[in-house]
Amino acid sequence: MKTPMFTKSLSAIAAMALLTVPSAAFAQSDEGDMDLSADAEAAAAPVDRRTYPPISFDQTEEPENIWVLDLSNGERVKIRLMDEWAPTHVERIKTLTAQGFYDGVIFHRVIDGFMAQGGDPTGTGQGGSELPDLEEEFNPMPHVRGSLAMARATEENSANSQFFIVFYPRFSLDKRYTNFGRVIENMAAVDAIDRGEPPQNPTRILQASFASENRSPPSAAPAPAPQQQDITADLLNAPL
Repeated sequence: MKTPMFTKSLSAIAAMALLTVPSAAFAQSDEGDMDLSADAEAAAAPVDRRTYPPISFDQTEEPENIWVLDLSNGERVKIRLMDEWAPTHVERIKTLTAQGFYDGVIFHRVIDGFMAQGGDPTGTGQGGSELPDLEEEFNPMPHVRGSLAMARATEENSANSQFFIVFYPRFSLDKRYTNFGRVIENMAAVDAIDRGEPPQNPTRILQASFASENRSPPSAAPAPAPQQQDITADLLNAPL
């Protein structure tokens, strides 16, 4: 028969276990609208490196697949896009980037400890491009810190233009969202993206390009000059 002290100990251990269960996975009720739910364990099956090669951090290798984001926080981020993981999604990013689609777009949903989401020209989380939605390309590559994946609605084949960058590992997203790249330079700049849903002062993409283009960072828009006020005799008088 269990003693009261033993029973209380079991209850305390159970409570602590509940507190340490990580939260992560998001489901979407519409384009880009993600809600947190309970995390799931990572898949145990090994990844076939012939089909899904690892990320290369060598920036001289395939610069045409290195996505360069110049942000309004004055930083430049480089992301390796992986054709081998999700060719259709990589092609969509390349097409929209060539159109200038992402230039000026904000990160509209940024959750601390989770992810930064952007790619909606309306900045509301409800928009996308005029191109058709994409067929899912779920793969076993884990969503680790710096992973780039495509946002979608509840329907699996509803990704369009919105993407998110993961701050910390979220393995419950594996095989449920299309993982197609990873930050290879300046993850600290991603960490510095303003938080909020939406943020009060959102970070935006000033320019999206590819390393092969060798484009210079754009100059940030100058702050508006303060309006000049005419100096009058009244302004020179001391207050009564």
